[in-house]
Order: sequence, then structure tokens, then C-alpha cells
Amino acid sequence: MSKLGIDLGGTKIAAIVLSPDGEVVWQHRVPTPRDDYDATIDAIARLVADGEAAARESCTVGVGIPGAISPATGLIKNANSTWLNGRPFKEDLERRLSRPVRLQNDANCLAISEATDGAAAGARIVFGVILGTGVGGGVVVDGNVLTGANAIAGEWGHNPLPWPEDDERPGPACYCGRRGCIEAFLSGPGLAADYARRGGEPIRSEEIVARAARGDALASAVFESWERRLARALATIINVLDPDVIVAGGGLSRVDRIYTNVPPRWRDWVFSDQTVTRFLPARHGDASGVRGAARLWA
Repeated sequence: MSKLGIDLGGTKIAAIVLSPDGEVVWQHRVPTPRDDYDATIDAIARLVADGEAAARESCTVGVGIPGAISPATGLIKNANSTWLNGRPFKEDLERRLSRPVRLQNDANCLAISEATDGAAAGARIVFGVILGTGVGGGVVVDGNVLTGANAIAGEWGHNPLPWPEDDERPGPACYCGRRGCIEAFLSGPGLAADYARRGGEPIRSEEIVARAARGDALASAVFESWERRLARALATIINVLDPDVIVAGGGLSRVDRIYTNVPPRWRDWVFSDQTVTRFLPARHGDASGVRGAARLWA
């Protein structure tokens, strides 16, 4: 049976069908109906129908979301796509699709995909990082994703930025209700907000990266600060988890220079005489999350 994966992001919903031997049969993406729960369910149902039509068979369905199911309530929690929070999303989707659905955090899906046949294939301990609209993380050990007792394993984005500098206190407000979270600094919107705080006009993170590449002084300074913050934040992951590989996905993961610039900077913060952890971009790029969602039924 083919496996259908859905990656529910803040701006787009991606879908893929993988054959039993892992080949891509079909893939498609549509805009996310932001702030509309029912329309989100409808969009996923249409993608499942289209994917099964292309595959000419009924498929298993796995879904990656920017949040988690609360073990206490069965409802979605911690989603930066906030219209999902407090809703019985898995139950509603299963009712709509008339079948069981496996659901995981999107960063866990990224980590599963890359540990299976991606940049971290063969590594024992893998930390998957999302650097995009939000900042998430997932942990895979010996091929198995770690969810944790509270379903928050890997959620580094809602810890405070470590070793803050004077101008980083108390830090920007985060949607979770606190200030100074790693996500508030390292997400795409966080990078854009930092650029604006330093006197730049309101522009998206992609344009800041492009300006930095062209040598613009303000954009370069802002992005260098972002890289230093990323190095500090990842150093805490290395100190706690000691992964073989940190693999990154999301829009900001496509900036090639971070894989050269960040590891030398994290050495000042890692509690070891050497650091052999590799920092790599996702081999499957934007498709890593949706491929991992499909593999939830592997």
C-alpha cells in the first residue's frame, strides 16, 4: 500500500504519495487557509483525494503539524498555527477521511525523513531543526522518534535564548506568552523583526538574507547576529543530547553560509574539548517534512 503524507505548515500544505518502495508517485502543495480550522480540514481532505486518485489506490495517511497532541486532553497544543490549538484535530480528520491517521510534530517528521534516507542516514542520534515561520525540533535515536512523556521532546524553540547579551534582554515577545524565546529570535519573522528594531524597513527574512549576500551593512550585521544566536542555541542541544548530526529544514535552512559559519561559533559554548557533531541541510529540502509524515506508517 502506498503512503500519503501531509505537511501542514503556516503558509502552505504539502502532500506526497510514496510507493511501497519509497518512490515518489505524486506531490502537490496548496496555500494554508490561515485562521480557518474547517477550511484546513477541507484542504487536507482534497489533497488526500487527489493523491489517492493519482496513486489509483487507498493510502495510509500521516500528517505533520506545527504542534503536538496533548496526552492529557487529546487536543492540539503548542501550534504556532494557533487556530489548531485546543481542537480535536486528529479525531476530526479521521472522521472526515473515514480512516485512522497518524499525526506527529513537523520537526519530528523532518528528523524521521532525514534519518531514514536523508542527510543523517546511518547516524545514531539525530536532531532535526525547523528554521522557518516557527522554530521546532525533533529527536530520532536508532531510527525511532522520541515523543516524550509530555509530547514535547525536542521543543527547543520555547526555551530562552541562552547566554543572552545585554541588548537581548528581556527579549521580544513570543506568541506563547513569554519573552526571549529562541523562536522569537531565530524564526523568519523573528529575523525580520530584529531588522526592523535596528532601523530597517519592514521586509521579509528572505530579503534580509538577499541584502546580506549583496553586502548591505545593516542586513549583514543583523544576519551575523542571527548566526551567533543560532550557534548558542544549538550549543545547548549538543550539551544535552550530544547528537551525531543536526539537520535543518525550513526557509532559513536554505542559506548555505550557516553550515560553515555556525559550527565554529558554537565551540565557545559546547562543554567539550572537541565537537564532532555535523550541521547539515536537509537532503530532501522542503520535502523532508512531508516525506517523514508519509513514513509515519513505515
